[in-house]
Parts: sequence; C-alpha cells; structure tokens
Amino acid sequence: MFNILGTDGKEYGPVSEAKIVEWIAGGRANLQTKARRSNVAEWKTLGEFPEFGTRPVPAASEPPSVVPAAGLALASRWLRLGAAILDSIIGGLFIGPGMLMLVSAGVFSTPNTPNAALLLAGFITTCAGLVLLLAIQIYLLVTRGQTIGKKFLGIKIVSFEDESNPGFVKVFLLRMVVNGLIGAVPVIGIFYSLADILFIFRDDKRCLHDLIAGTKVVQA
Repeated sequence: MFNILGTDGKEYGPVSEAKIVEWIAGGRANLQTKARRSNVAEWKTLGEFPEFGTRPVPAASEPPSVVPAAGLALASRWLRLGAAILDSIIGGLFIGPGMLMLVSAGVFSTPNTPNAALLLAGFITTCAGLVLLLAIQIYLLVTRGQTIGKKFLGIKIVSFEDESNPGFVKVFLLRMVVNGLIGAVPVIGIFYSLADILFIFRDDKRCLHDLIAGTKVVQA
C-alpha cells in the first residue's frame, strides 16, 4: 500500500498499487508524483519504486491536486474520538427522558413498589427514543457512512480498497454488530475491546473493527 502527496501538499491514502497504476494510466499521476510506502516514512517519486519505474508516462499528465474518489485524507484520531463522544452525548439525549421517568417511578430505588404509570411511560419513552436513535444512525451509516457525530465533525466511513460507500453489511453488521458481539464475550471481550481501541495508533489508523469490516475513516 502507498500514500500519495498531492500538489496541494496534502497526503492521501493508503491506496493499492493497482489504484496508482490506474491513476498513471488516466493521467492523474506520473512518475514524478511523490509517494511513500504506507509503513515507511521516506518519500520518493513513483518512478523510484520498481512497481512503477518501468511504466510509460502518459502525455500531458499532471500530479493530482486532489485525488477524486480515492486517496482521501484519513480522519485524525482526535476527530474520531470526538465523534464517538458526541454520539454518546446524543444517545443520552434520546434515551434520557425515559430514564428520568424510570428513576421517578422508583424502579431503581424502590423496585418492589414502583409507580406503575410512570414505569410504563418510562419504559415506552426509553424504547421509543432508542428505536428512533438507531433508525437515524443506521440510515446515516448506510447512506452516507456517517453517524450523527461523524456528520457534525466532517468525517465518514468508506470501504478500504476503493473508498466507496461500505453499505449495510460492512458498516453496520460487521463494523458494529460483529464487533459488539466479540466485545461482549466474557474475559476475551475485555482484551479485544482494548486492542480495538489501541489499533487506531497504526499508521493507517484502522481499528480492529475496521479490519473486520474492510473499512477506514476519512475526512468527508
């Protein structure tokens, strides 16, 4: 995998060798375009890599100023953390009213004699808020690769290989449901969840759930 330096001075990637070959063929890059292997800090021209050095340079080609549909800049770790915190706060706003009703009903303080009317209202309100929150989040994830928090902070989830919309299976079933099920396994889940968080310090900033789903988080 390679990272590309656009003429705007921004770094894009990681992208595959095949994608760079496609860019060279289409005139989006040439052998003078700066690049580096994703696991190496040193920058070189594409012509210095054996994978591309023998390829002809297309006529009138120029390095891309901004690579369209591929090579999008990775979202920063701070933005991803901020989006997660924002989603948690928003989640609390959705289920908060129902939880307050349950507390007022005495379900936690006097579980044997709760206020039946408030208990029912609190249960319905909590469930309604949770369903509404899930509906909004799943819709945004499937159609845009974003949660509410990610949308506010201008980042999104894309497929790792071609940066397309990941779709329902990747972005929800694999990235959230499967990841959540593994994290719920007694003992193992604790270590998995810790490793999942720490994997964001990789060069490509992909957590374990990104690797499972074949996704990455980029600037929208």
